[in-house]
Amino acid sequence: MDTAAQRTERDRSSHPADSEETSDTPGAEERSRFALVSRIAGRLPGGRITLTVLVCLLFLLALGTWVIQPFDIPSGSMEPGLRVGDRVLVSKLAYRFGSKPQRGDVVVFDGTGYFGSADYIKRVVGVGGDHVVCCNREGRLEVNGRPVDESSFLYPGNSPSDVPFDVVVPAGTLFVLGDHRGDSSDSRDHLGSPGGGMIPLGAVIGRADWVLWPSADFRRLPRPGAYARVPAAAAHAPQAAGGAHG
Repeated sequence: MDTAAQRTERDRSSHPADSEETSDTPGAEERSRFALVSRIAGRLPGGRITLTVLVCLLFLLALGTWVIQPFDIPSGSMEPGLRVGDRVLVSKLAYRFGSKPQRGDVVVFDGTGYFGSADYIKRVVGVGGDHVVCCNREGRLEVNGRPVDESSFLYPGNSPSDVPFDVVVPAGTLFVLGDHRGDSSDSRDHLGSPGGGMIPLGAVIGRADWVLWPSADFRRLPRPGAYARVPAAAAHAPQAAGGAHG
């Protein structure tokens, strides 16, 4: 009878010894992954809780290594925008895919061999090819012949620089300054050192994008518009290039 045949077929297909479940069977791959996780958890003290903690730690390690990393502000060199004890979030991906630091960016870099054996945070004032002068007749910083109004971020009462300089930034490097010019050791102070006070692009760790702490001061760090009208280096050929003056 048909009913008997159907029952026999159904019994045969449901018997574990006769079934052939492949990876194409719906749910097979998920069950396999679940079994693998269960086996791993079973070998760890604490089981699934320990496994979850380990996965979270690995995720945070990867995040801090390749994506973002918090940094504490150790000095007043970037006041008033960044104060001692502030914690900033630095994007390590900002310059990983062909993008390069731009004038006005606040960057964290490894100063080993250039500034000292530590990480530093400064503002980019000049990029490769730029002619950076301070100060012009109006007492302002000048980049590629264009005066820069730094009043939106410069420490109140500070001049753009008490140390005169006239430099051309070599390709592949940056000229950086602290916003608190009276309390910042930056490119001006290392013009006579190896590298001429310039920071290689390869030493840049990332761009400071957010203030995370204190929580009441949580905010984004935008690029100021002060450099928006500075012409490209190729459009400005300096008449003279040299080291620090004075």
